[in-house]
Amino acid sequence: MATSAVPFAIDALLEILRAAPALAGVQVIDGPPTEDQSVSDQLFVGWQPGDSEGASLMQDFAYAGARRRNETAVINCWIDVWSGDSSIRPRRLRAFELLAVVEDALRATDIAPEAPTLGGTVQWSQLSAGALQQSLSDQGSRAGLGFSVSFTARI
Repeated sequence: MATSAVPFAIDALLEILRAAPALAGVQVIDGPPTEDQSVSDQLFVGWQPGDSEGASLMQDFAYAGARRRNETAVINCWIDVWSGDSSIRPRRLRAFELLAVVEDALRATDIAPEAPTLGGTVQWSQLSAGALQQSLSDQGSRAGLGFSVSFTARI
């Protein structure tokens, strides 16, 4: 029996996001950046800048007998939208457009009924928090959107 659903949930989230048609052309990255940071649209799963915590978890016994545990966890993610021009508004709008795609990908639909369970790895998941960062430099404009996917699992 696994001691945590976190690694499986991260793998499933990556799979769901990489398969989302609306994210075609967006680089979906597992963990911290290792490739060219000049790509205009990137989505990181299990990483946010300035934070070494890719995910956090908390567990408690599910019921008497101590055979099963309930786990609640948060996967930290980051959307990075960059352009060489100085207009921040289009970057901000694009960051929230990508966040909407993530939220839609986590909702149950007729063709993806298991989406909120991250392919059956958890009981349910949801987009649970977000924070916008914006910057301008001589190299262009950037909008970064940190967000969290929280879930509950029985292990």
